[in-house]
Amino acid sequence: MPRLTSAERERAIGRLEAGDTPEAEAATFQCHISTIYRLLQRFVITGSTADVERSGRPRVTTPRQDRHIFRSHVAHPFTTAAETARTVIGTHQAPISRQTASRRLRFRGLRNCRPARGPVLIVRHRQARLHWAQGHLNWNNVR
Repeated sequence: MPRLTSAERERAIGRLEAGDTPEAEAATFQCHISTIYRLLQRFVITGSTADVERSGRPRVTTPRQDRHIFRSHVAHPFTTAAETARTVIGTHQAPISRQTASRRLRFRGLRNCRPARGPVLIVRHRQARLHWAQGHLNWNNVR
């Protein structure tokens, strides 16, 4: 359910003070009646309809940056989250982490590409593989 905007909250309080019922306001703004009751209670206690501060760490990216992360991965689906994180500057003028980029993609239903990891092959290893493959070129698995 969407939140009420500040203008809608002010309008609801004004109409409640004018004599409308909370049930009518809930129907007008298409929200639950408990939303109107909590709004009225907050207005009586604080004298304001403004949102209160909430605990928790502030987000590092803005919604606009989240959209940029999403669109860049739709355009280039094989980029890693680390590569995307290097291109996005967070709200505190610091680059965001790989985990943050990955979380933003997961929230929008995308999965980030993970780089392929494998054993490091030196020249001797590659030559041994080639020698083995050439030795077994005409080899049949007939029993």
